[in-house]
Amino acid sequence: MLEVRDLHAFYGKSHVLHGVSLDVREGEIVSLLGRNGVGRSTTVKAIMGQVRIQGEVRFRGQSIAGMKPYEIARRGIGCVPEDRAIFPELTVDENLELGRKKNGANGHDFTFDDAFTMFPRLRERRDTAAGVLSGGEQQMLALCRTLMGNPNLVLIDEPTEGLAPQVVEQVAGFLCAIRDRGVSILLVEQKLAIALEISERAYVLGHGRVVFEGTPAEIRSAAAVRKEWLEV
Repeated sequence: MLEVRDLHAFYGKSHVLHGVSLDVREGEIVSLLGRNGVGRSTTVKAIMGQVRIQGEVRFRGQSIAGMKPYEIARRGIGCVPEDRAIFPELTVDENLELGRKKNGANGHDFTFDDAFTMFPRLRERRDTAAGVLSGGEQQMLALCRTLMGNPNLVLIDEPTEGLAPQVVEQVAGFLCAIRDRGVSILLVEQKLAIALEISERAYVLGHGRVVFEGTPAEIRSAAAVRKEWLEV
């Protein structure tokens, strides 16, 4: 579904990504792992056309390198940024409505009822301004708003950051539910246990490069890789 080849990314004169290559297949969760500052979030921004790049990015066989973010979104890629980017003065319902688009992946539109079934707390807060929601509720809202656009692939940047443990488990279950609906996920996640629990494959980044790729089992057994690139 997503093919990234020899991707380089730049902030001004700063060269951040150095030849990143990765794939996301239909109906799978793929994680980008690594310590802070290694280029995981930049990879997401590069795919979404938010930073200057060199290299190739293909979605469903078509090149999207050089496209504007809104053009990439219209192709069927959704993005949940690390800062969530909700509209704080709008209600939960209004935030969801802004994300809504018909004709979704696999012929099924993601609806308000879908959002409220996955996260009943959002139903309770649907007339509340998003800016007064808790961090966990804002993360739920950001995820559901992106799904209202019916993407085939979702890029999700640090969805569990700052959340209580019980909410982390809820979000992890939600990501699996998205995958089960046929939506692929590229996940940036700091919590190694959660990422390995729900992912089919993972890439480890270090200094702007892919330093290891494999299944969760392969990463668990690669003690040297974990010590060098993942553990604090």
